[in-house]
Amino acid sequence: MGSAFNKAPGSEELTGAGATFPYPLYSKMFSQYNGKTGVKVNYQSIGSGGGIKQLFSKTVDFGASDAYLSDKELSEAGSAVVHIPTCLGAVCVAYNIPGVSNLNLDPATLGGIFSGSITKWNDPKIQSINKGAKLPAKDIMVAHRSDGSGTTFIFTNYLCLVSSEFKGKVGSPGKTVNWPVGIGGKGNEGVAGQIKTMEGSIGYVELVYAKNNNITAANIKNSSGKFISASLESTSASAKDNIPADTRVDLVNSSSANAYPITSFTWLLLYKEQNYGGRSKAQAKAMVDLMWWMIHDGQSNNEPLFYGKLPAKAIKAAEANLKSITYDGKPLL
Repeated sequence: MGSAFNKAPGSEELTGAGATFPYPLYSKMFSQYNGKTGVKVNYQSIGSGGGIKQLFSKTVDFGASDAYLSDKELSEAGSAVVHIPTCLGAVCVAYNIPGVSNLNLDPATLGGIFSGSITKWNDPKIQSINKGAKLPAKDIMVAHRSDGSGTTFIFTNYLCLVSSEFKGKVGSPGKTVNWPVGIGGKGNEGVAGQIKTMEGSIGYVELVYAKNNNITAANIKNSSGKFISASLESTSASAKDNIPADTRVDLVNSSSANAYPITSFTWLLLYKEQNYGGRSKAQAKAMVDLMWWMIHDGQSNNEPLFYGKLPAKAIKAAEANLKSITYDGKPLL
């Protein structure tokens, strides 16, 4: 990808890269915004890890990640980075078992499956929470991401919280982990494709990828003991009342009784001071105007694509973060 910073001032073209999790939403938003303003956004869906690397190497205007930057990553960024949340999303545990359209999974069975200790669909631990279901004596085929992925961070963050077995095998959550079992696919698209084509498979994908590929997702037992399916309502229920000023917050395993337990914000990442690498003020202004639109008018695109809208407190924090962005020390909004 060529540098975004070699374009003529006023060319109204922005480049970004990163998360596949919100790619269907961003594609719609950027197309709509282009129609309204003429601003073009070239977004490459390469995974959150790649988006962070592209931002840090200053080859894009913004990165995108489903995992907020850790303190270590913030220290490696070279200068201050701002997080702008754009939506809430759910990570589905999708599966392909012909004849089984309603599957319950709890932390123990999920941890066992993704740790490799539960290897058959008719394992008594799965059968005991699916009474009456005809589960086959078929090998479980685990699918996971092969690229650096915020979706992986969300999913492993959840599993490490709820399953001591998984945490013991993997150690810590991350955008990449050493999976004890399974085969890798690139992007949410790749994992969804594997699940769709392999009988007996199970993997994790963002909700819209399960919907678009007509693959079934399991009901997951939440912290209140309810088996919850991923939906707009159960995703939005996970959002906490208290959102920190920098918006770096975990939403997994929410204490809300009706929350789906594997959810997250996804973020756009950009440098707080925009006068670097030959960037023009017009380029920087075009970017913050785009992001302001995304957290306001652009939110009308979220729910039709199965993403939760930002709660009011998240919008307020995002507004403050955008107003903190400067060019030569002077605010752009």
